[in-house]
Amino acid sequence: MKKIPIEYTFEVIFTEQEEGGFTAEVPDLPGCISEGDTFEEAEVNIEEAIDLYLETLEARGLPIPVRNQNKTLRMSVIVTRADSFQAVHA
Repeated sequence: MKKIPIEYTFEVIFTEQEEGGFTAEVPDLPGCISEGDTFEEAEVNIEEAIDLYLETLEARGLPIPVRNQNKTLRMSVIVTRADSFQAVHA
């Protein structure tokens, strides 16, 4: 019997490292982390890591995690600070 391909979507967090390169992590797949010297390399490496992770789950008869949209809350915050505060007298 031929297997029908199933498409999965996972959130990947890329973090630029101070020493250079990028780290890629998949929050819904605990321990699924990879890296690369460039963003493109990290992207290819994490795709391979995800594939191997899912293959391992399948071989062990474990369920593939379902993405939980409610698990992650993201927001952007802009903070403006003055270097020094001065009293203004009229």
